[in-house]
Amino acid sequence: MFSSENLNHLNSEHSEQQSNNVAKFTYLSTLPEHFSAWVDQHGFDVISVVDLEGHFVYISKSISQVLGYSPEELIGDLVFNYVSPSEHEEIRSKLPLKQEASNRFYASIRNHAGKYVWMEVIIARLLDKEKHVDLYVSVLRDITDKKEAEEMMIRSEKMSVSGQLAAGIAHEIRNPLTSLKGFVKLLQTGHERKEDYFKIMIEEIEKIENITSELLFVAKPMTDDRNEVRLSDMIADVSTLLQPQANLKRIDLQVEMIEDPLLYCDKSQLKQVFINLIKNAIEAMDQAGVIRIKAHTNADKCHIDFVDEGPGIPLSIMHKVKEPFFTTKKEGTGLGLMICNQILEHHHGSLSIFQNTEKSGTTFRVSLPLPLQ
Repeated sequence: MFSSENLNHLNSEHSEQQSNNVAKFTYLSTLPEHFSAWVDQHGFDVISVVDLEGHFVYISKSISQVLGYSPEELIGDLVFNYVSPSEHEEIRSKLPLKQEASNRFYASIRNHAGKYVWMEVIIARLLDKEKHVDLYVSVLRDITDKKEAEEMMIRSEKMSVSGQLAAGIAHEIRNPLTSLKGFVKLLQTGHERKEDYFKIMIEEIEKIENITSELLFVAKPMTDDRNEVRLSDMIADVSTLLQPQANLKRIDLQVEMIEDPLLYCDKSQLKQVFINLIKNAIEAMDQAGVIRIKAHTNADKCHIDFVDEGPGIPLSIMHKVKEPFFTTKKEGTGLGLMICNQILEHHHGSLSIFQNTEKSGTTFRVSLPLPLQ
């Protein structure tokens, strides 16, 4: 047993140790000026303070490491002089309106060499209590390498999709070509009813043109050009492209749209999402059947469901399907759903996966915000 003397001695030692720790951590919490200057100079996050009119009030010295400017060059200048002009309107819409509110987004910022660099921006609107003015405080991080890696994966996946679609499209194009060849031979023999033949031939050529233009669209580089687009137009374009592949497996693509909303989005990116989801649904089905594409709105969101009649995804791997390089297909890349998820997050949307309750199969739900009225 400890005596009261021993206990007092131990308590005294413990109190002394606590005092030493407090003194040590108090010292560390108030770094010497040359320590904090070193951190500021060599950090890879840029801290900026901007007034409500958009002028730089403060910017950390790390700006020289990241973008090549000195803080003195930027103080008093307008932020939007360094942001890609195509992003001005979108960024203004994301600036927090209320005190203590914050937001996160990506922006292209021009560096000292004139090249635009991808930056992740976390911004908040805070009150300067001393001067009683609102200011925007932001942390900027260079994510150019990450963005370039993502774009390489997207290009790889797009080319993979293009190759897989080619067989179905070749089969679909062969049919109208056969018709065209037959009508040309009839015209060569001086057959009558030329106007009827011309009409059918033009329709067949337009069919080929639609399919090939959509295939070329898939192979094009990804853009970041947002506009208001009618959902039904995007679904129609994607169905035109994928129906040939569905026909090979005797699968019908059925579109059921309760509402046809306008979406503020990059049409190229969203069509890539729809193509991947429908292609996955076709590949999941071993027998003839139907893939249903349903759309409806709820409050401030639009939901698009892609419902297949395949065997479904086992619950044991449901949580893994959006992970990079995870695939159950023999020749799959494992990137499709991950890319879909990234594109939707970039549009402030989401991708959800459900097992169908009435029949076997899976439902992939794309949820996207509706434009403010």
